[in-house]
Amino acid sequence: MVPLLLVLLLILLLFGAGFAVKALWWIAVILLVVWLLGFVARPNGGTGRWYRW
Repeated sequence: MVPLLLVLLLILLLFGAGFAVKALWWIAVILLVVWLLGFVARPNGGTGRWYRW
């Protein structure tokens, strides 16, 4: 019974980690697109940065 519970717990942990990594990849892709759009949407003059930090 204990090995079965350990295997189920391991599967649950790996599934949760896989979902978190996939979600982080989507967030990274969205941030990359926003960052690249920042180069297109520069302020007038073209020398300033579009972000404040």
